[in-house]
Amino acid sequence: MCVTSPSRSSRTPIVALTAAALLGGGAALGGAALVGALGGETTTVVETVAAPAGTASGPQPAAAKDGLTPGQIYRRSAAGVVQITTSQGGQRQGLGSGFVIDKSGHVVTNFHVIDGADQIEVSFSNQDTLPATLVGSDPSTDLAVLKVDATARALAPLPLGDSERVAVGDPVVAIGNPFGLERTVTAGIVSALQRRVTAPNGFAIDQVIQTDAPINSGNSGGPLFNAAGEVIGVNSQIQTGGGGGGNVGIGFAVPSNTVKSVVGQILATGRVDHAFLGIGYSEVTPELARQFSLPVDTGVLVERVDEDTAAARAGLRAGTEDVVVSGQSFRMGGDLIVAVDGQRISSGDDLRQAVAAAKPGDEMELRLYRGDDERTVTVTLGRQPAERTR
Repeated sequence: MCVTSPSRSSRTPIVALTAAALLGGGAALGGAALVGALGGETTTVVETVAAPAGTASGPQPAAAKDGLTPGQIYRRSAAGVVQITTSQGGQRQGLGSGFVIDKSGHVVTNFHVIDGADQIEVSFSNQDTLPATLVGSDPSTDLAVLKVDATARALAPLPLGDSERVAVGDPVVAIGNPFGLERTVTAGIVSALQRRVTAPNGFAIDQVIQTDAPINSGNSGGPLFNAAGEVIGVNSQIQTGGGGGGNVGIGFAVPSNTVKSVVGQILATGRVDHAFLGIGYSEVTPELARQFSLPVDTGVLVERVDEDTAAARAGLRAGTEDVVVSGQSFRMGGDLIVAVDGQRISSGDDLRQAVAAAKPGDEMELRLYRGDDERTVTVTLGRQPAERTR
């Protein structure tokens, strides 16, 4: 659905850009640090088996009370993490991370890592490199699925966990290729949940996991693990401070349950369809409800109805009068949505999640107020456009 969201000017994707000759050093391209050349460009993958925890030589760290240590997660999972290099017009373009999800050779990464590339290469932990084909991508969630031609025994798939079970304060581990430094492991905690970030096509990605595990340019597309060694997110963006592009302890990962849904659709059909309502809105505040004697003190005000959308076809009405209450701008006079399919909604997140759970063509009942008149409107959801235009 189309939403109006606060500006996030300092959130940036974390794919690293590389020079045509991959020269390394202090030069920069597009604000991201250049990296040195990749090694071992071959066309064969040698079988690699991840060492189980506790089999490496030397003393082993003690396991965490309720899970694995970062070292144990690294030894179990590093073989499933890959480095992705992209080219366009024969010149090296970008560098990111990804991870193997099955024995068929499918690899998950970020859409912005491979966007615009005409050649994609995947480098494994033994430095061998294979060409990859793009199976499908979804700019709306910044995810993409690649395919490499490798034997099943040469692949080390990583298990996807349940991101609904993630809690603030949980320990997490990230593995990726920051600035081309292959398979770097960092650790931290889940700092917050239910964050919202902007996708490459301008739409919002909901239910994003925030972490303080240090991630930087080149980590894009890499896995974020829980203490059980399961992938609970795909590292996608960082919050940067000032004009710099480095880590400041705030990173964002697309949750694994979103990954499961998107990857499943891509593998089944090669594409992902998102339901779309087609409104811009603001949330009712108690002060707004009091000053304008609204019939409810929570809900979603329809401020804009986009042309030729599900909302427009259902006859939803947009606001007509701009007001400012306690320093916040609203457009009054439009419909006030209070429930979806019989379930009360009190925030924009509630509405977005209801639409996200549906499919194009599904019918949705909206209970709303038009002035003091309460009514129910049935909307047949449309298909989200390729890019957000407003």
